[in-house]
Amino acid sequence: METITLNRKEQQRVMVLNGMEKRELTAAQAGELMGLSVRQVRRLVAAYRREGLGAIAHGNRGRQPPHTVSEAIRQRVVALASGPYDGANHTHLTELLAEREGLYLSRSTVRRVLLKAGIKTPRRHRPPKHRRRREGYPQEGMMLQVDGSRHDWLQGRGPWLTLIGGIDDATGTVPYGCFREQEDSYGYMLLLQGVIQHKGVPLALYSDRHSIFTVSRAQHQTLEEQLAGQTPRTQVGRALDEPGIRLVLAHSPQAKGRIERLWGTFQDRLLTELRLAGASTLKEANAVLADFLPRFNSRFGVPAAQPGAAYRGVPVGTDLAGILCFKHQRTVAADNTVRFEGRTLQLLPDPHRASYARARVKVQQRLDGELIVTYQDRVLLTQEAAPGTTSLRAHNRPQGNVSQDTDKGKAPMATLPLSRTPAPDHPWRRSFKSPARTNPLNT
Repeated sequence: METITLNRKEQQRVMVLNGMEKRELTAAQAGELMGLSVRQVRRLVAAYRREGLGAIAHGNRGRQPPHTVSEAIRQRVVALASGPYDGANHTHLTELLAEREGLYLSRSTVRRVLLKAGIKTPRRHRPPKHRRRREGYPQEGMMLQVDGSRHDWLQGRGPWLTLIGGIDDATGTVPYGCFREQEDSYGYMLLLQGVIQHKGVPLALYSDRHSIFTVSRAQHQTLEEQLAGQTPRTQVGRALDEPGIRLVLAHSPQAKGRIERLWGTFQDRLLTELRLAGASTLKEANAVLADFLPRFNSRFGVPAAQPGAAYRGVPVGTDLAGILCFKHQRTVAADNTVRFEGRTLQLLPDPHRASYARARVKVQQRLDGELIVTYQDRVLLTQEAAPGTTSLRAHNRPQGNVSQDTDKGKAPMATLPLSRTPAPDHPWRRSFKSPARTNPLNT
């Protein structure tokens, strides 16, 4: 006699079908109890009358699925994972089994077989961390998230550009932005200049750990920094310190979610604006951006939790251009000149000091290209130095391989080549032990 095992759901169906056989339930009522249509109920009743309980049990019960991995293959996978392929992670082991053993299994199947055998992957995974969206700062100007987005903003009409901008953490507005050819310190200096001129000095800046903002640990300190106990700073980091802007560095891309989502919006809307304007150069792209930002802020900006703004004003008399610039130390030459990137500046005499020879000064390379020399926070008077002898000699050097010597009336003489092969009888070719070089005292 065949034994049929029914689960709880199938047992409930038998009870309902028996109620129909006793005419206690209609087909519609039985369908509601079993979750079937009237047509399916009638089909099931007919099969129950014909086959009995066998019609209620699922037809595939007790059968082996056609895609089941055989026990022999399971044992082979376990043996290979414990033997020659010991130490391979699940993904790598799956590839090795297909390439070298001819066992084409999915990674999930290999993982399931190994876990059942008690073999875990040797690769350690960090436990997942619970993340939640950080609440924005309550007042405008408390923090700006800054970043650069390298993208084909001109869609083939011009070169690839990098959009450098910042988003206010409290309002979601963009106080300033600019296009640059690359993400560089000059672009972030322009960003700070635009934010301060339009809004004021923010309390903090939130950025990634780009070398523009922070010095890597592998970079060594200079002797002066070690003696002064100072931490090396980048040009942007120094420009943030002087007006008192705190720099906060993110530990992951997810921490900069607001500005990352901003780039997604800009790559949708601003891209269309640039295409409609026909922008194809860096200058045209910046013009479109300046017109786009006010409309974007009015559309997507939200009110801050607290009224007012935390932006600080620039104190009267502050030389903002002297802060947002690149500062380099130089040593003054004996003739009171300072060389910087191919240019020579002559220091003019002033009432504070007769000569600045061998003094350590700072050269400010400002955003407009102007060079300013300072000594102990005092601006020194400078002018372009007269050309030196080396510069004049290089400027007056004749062009070509023919020298001009018209003062002495000599004919032009061809310049000798840079290299020449000695003649076969040249003294350089004689042996050191040649008889011609014997010592005359021995004769």
